[in-house]
Amino acid sequence: MADMFAPLVAQLKANPKTIVFTEGNDPRILEAASKLLAEGVLKVVMVGNEAECKAAAAAGGFDISAAEIIDPENYAGFDEMVNAMVELRKGKQTAEECTALLKKSNYFGTMLVKMGKADCLLGGATYSTADTIRPALQLVKTKKGAHLVSSCFILDRDCGEEGLKRIAMGDCAVNIDYTDTIDKATGEVKVSAASKLAEVAVETAKTAKLFGIDPKVAVLSFSTKGSGKGGTVALSHDAVIKAQEMDPELAVDGELQFDAAVAPEVAQVKCKGSKVAGQANTFVFPCIEAGNIGYKIAQRLGGYAAYGPILQGLNAPINDLSRGCNADEVYKMSLITACQS
Repeated sequence: MADMFAPLVAQLKANPKTIVFTEGNDPRILEAASKLLAEGVLKVVMVGNEAECKAAAAAGGFDISAAEIIDPENYAGFDEMVNAMVELRKGKQTAEECTALLKKSNYFGTMLVKMGKADCLLGGATYSTADTIRPALQLVKTKKGAHLVSSCFILDRDCGEEGLKRIAMGDCAVNIDYTDTIDKATGEVKVSAASKLAEVAVETAKTAKLFGIDPKVAVLSFSTKGSGKGGTVALSHDAVIKAQEMDPELAVDGELQFDAAVAPEVAQVKCKGSKVAGQANTFVFPCIEAGNIGYKIAQRLGGYAAYGPILQGLNAPINDLSRGCNADEVYKMSLITACQS
């Protein structure tokens, strides 16, 4: 097990959380769940047909006897759940529409979290990221003061004598870009693009702290402190100002090119005196293209193990799996998700 996960396991054994898996008959989920249960790390709720889940577990040789299996088709609290969802949707969906949606495991599992039946949820092994985020936004909703859901990756690498190096990168998976939200009635800017990117910076720093990183946040660009113009330079620059307003204690700087963010000798030339430049460990990208490419370069050429995407900004921990995930990745993302609780 990577060093990152040993403290997470210890933390969760001392204070077990309940996680919902929305694809209860998927072999990868079943294998991960059986390991979590055997280790006594998490309490597990599987959404699905009980007979199908047990048959799939038996076929794979996985012991899920300690898991709770809940089938939306015969759940005793289903009517209560429908009523709660109708109230949450406030006229946007009828009781009939809510009933149909709650027959689907992603909506059903999300409502279990919303109603306090579980602490967190992990899904997406067989459906899209949008199908994980949509019910989360509609039912669990964003935290007070949050304007968007974002994501980050935690990456680590064994650097030999230097030890384990751990970094955070956001947003690499959810927000395509950042634009102003305009009030349709007045034409005024309700939430600026810079405020949204700043929110990503602040939330990514919080996530970094959960996993042992003392965040030094670099908001990245192709420019360092005004050396370039155009593109997203102004966005990254303004986001730093907004992030400092949101969290005055946060060590954040930008706009910074990547070399100025990580190389002390470059930082000395380009932005001497910065408390972040040359030693950044938490990186915020101005668009998803940069973020997604950046974390994959770190993973494939830099030798970093990447864990995520970890969703940020929701009222409860809900995370998304890649449809190409394996059981070990499900296991590790389960630990990460539960530690967000």
